Amino acid sequence: MLKIYNTYSDKVEEFKPLKENEVKMYVCGPTVYDKPHLGHARCYTTWDILYRYLKFLGYDVKYCRNVTDVDDKILARSEKEGISPDEVAKKYYDIFSDSMKKLNILKPDIEPFATKTLGEMISIVKTLIEKGYAYETDGDVYFRVKKFPKYGNLSKQPIDDLVAGARVEASSKKEDVLDFALWKKDEKHGYKSPWGIGRPGWHIECSAMARKHLSKNIDIHAGGADLMFPHHENEIAQSECANDCEFSKYWMHNGFVTINKEKMSKSLGNFLTIDDILAKYNSNTIRLFILTNHYRMPVEFSDEALNSAQAGAQRLQNAVNNVLPFVADEKESDVDIKAVEDFKAAMDDDLNTAKALAVLFDLANTANKAKDTADKISAKKAITTMLKLSEVLGFDFSNIEIDENILFEKLSPILSEFDFLTGIETPKAVLEKILKVRNQARAEKNWELADLIRNTLAKAGVGLKDTKDGTIWELKNK
Repeated sequence: MLKIYNTYSDKVEEFKPLKENEVKMYVCGPTVYDKPHLGHARCYTTWDILYRYLKFLGYDVKYCRNVTDVDDKILARSEKEGISPDEVAKKYYDIFSDSMKKLNILKPDIEPFATKTLGEMISIVKTLIEKGYAYETDGDVYFRVKKFPKYGNLSKQPIDDLVAGARVEASSKKEDVLDFALWKKDEKHGYKSPWGIGRPGWHIECSAMARKHLSKNIDIHAGGADLMFPHHENEIAQSECANDCEFSKYWMHNGFVTINKEKMSKSLGNFLTIDDILAKYNSNTIRLFILTNHYRMPVEFSDEALNSAQAGAQRLQNAVNNVLPFVADEKESDVDIKAVEDFKAAMDDDLNTAKALAVLFDLANTANKAKDTADKISAKKAITTMLKLSEVLGFDFSNIEIDENILFEKLSPILSEFDFLTGIETPKAVLEKILKVRNQARAEKNWELADLIRNTLAKAGVGLKDTKDGTIWELKNK
């Protein structure tokens, strides 16, 4: 039975959806004004895994992840780049979508844009005003925080302890410093509303999109820990006051990615874009780096940690490279029931991905050993199970060729020992030349040269393996 940590109740709870076998899941999506960074990769990989695992368990999942395409940051970027806000939003949404695809993150079932949900937002704000939970002043509309006694329950901050801070807007228009904006007057970039030309506050956008595309009452609302207050706190307040029901049964939050123990963020300027990371590491490496840590815990970024993840991901890839050709002609295999149960036990424990990864590595070892003893049946069963479970975690080992950039980087320290590489510079040309010289040496029975190449490559943790389909590269643990 799946158990998850509910931030609202501050405890691990048995997951029971509102309607049997159906799950309505909402995740706060990107504000599209800049390139996504490793923190975004951590967030959306986490909820991609939850989505995949819920479907693996047999639930009919309706996953909604919004796009914030109207925001102060988008307007600021528009001024900076000299293009319209709509052009900014489209440009960075396309970059975000491409990054998600490269990371093998599934598209949500529904991906609504804030600007396409304005009618629902205005409707909710009107309801809140009618009920006395909100008030209009000079084209702005604010929510009366102190009229909602449960405010602060999610972030564990009682109303009496809350003070205006960096994330709480101060304004002379407000009745109370804690009140937050539902609608903002903006005659330059705004939209028509009962309160004049303006645009929605950030918080009302998610409440409206969740209600329109899922329902008033959903199963799971998730996002980064930085959204807990005030964003999610405000969503709860406005949604429950407007809809007269609980907004979400479970609240889930992923931890930060940190650099030198400091949260990675655009505002701090200490972030690496997803493209920056993908230029050096493949998507499987990034995913394994993220999954080695529990989703609720901070992840400390370092080249050492990513290099370790790279070696781990390559171990799994090597098992696929090594075993799949060996069992290609073997009939379809059942899965290893014990391994599947161990995997489920790990994932049912509040998505304990580190333990789930251990199951994959055990299966990879089993598959390799079975191949070594020419046991095709056992090898097929182990590798088939590993691949099926790896898909639940979002890995893609379908390409059994190792990234040439990874190989070239590994080989760089020892390339000067090969005289035949003089004048050759590109990764592709270097790798092709090594293979050509080595295979020619073997064909001519020049074992001295063949052994020299093998031993030199081994110093860099790289190997060559001859199969019936040709010679393949392998990364080995030195």
